[in-house]
Amino acid sequence: MNNIEALLEQVRAAAAESENLQDPIDSKSLADAEQKLGFRLPPLLAALYATVGNGGFGPNDALLELCDADPSDGTDTALGEYLTLAIPGGTDPWWRWPAGVLPILDWGCGRLACVDCQSEDETVLLFEPNAIEGEYVAAAWFVDSPSLADWLQTWLDGRGWYEADLDDDVSDMQPWSDAASRL
Repeated sequence: MNNIEALLEQVRAAAAESENLQDPIDSKSLADAEQKLGFRLPPLLAALYATVGNGGFGPNDALLELCDADPSDGTDTALGEYLTLAIPGGTDPWWRWPAGVLPILDWGCGRLACVDCQSEDETVLLFEPNAIEGEYVAAAWFVDSPSLADWLQTWLDGRGWYEADLDDDVSDMQPWSDAASRL
């Protein structure tokens, strides 16, 4: 068993205790979601959705569903959030969302945990809109964890910044150095 398989086993065990855990998605739903996103999910993120569950686990048992089996129920999904946020121009001409950065967890108050699906290590980013300076959206992006694997291990170990208080100041987080070039 490799490190990723061992991590997935730990996540499955922790997720099994969640009352919000959704059934894993099938390969067709995963492929359909990737087609709508315009990019493939990185391996660990795809494995989470396909083998652990389609959301409802992780920090606060709140990982977003990738896609909704019943779109009429109004459930927020990672796919829906991305498609909404990534609309070029939108109502604010200065608004930009980086391509390939998928929201996976809504912390509330506009904060989102996101996976950079273009990074080799599946970097987990925190979007903190309260940090935006004027129209400089790049100031809202922070590196929560250098990899999705580390982020999951931090959750499993109960060491996440969110454990103490969701209103913690993120000023000690490293700004995402690629933000300006990716927006």
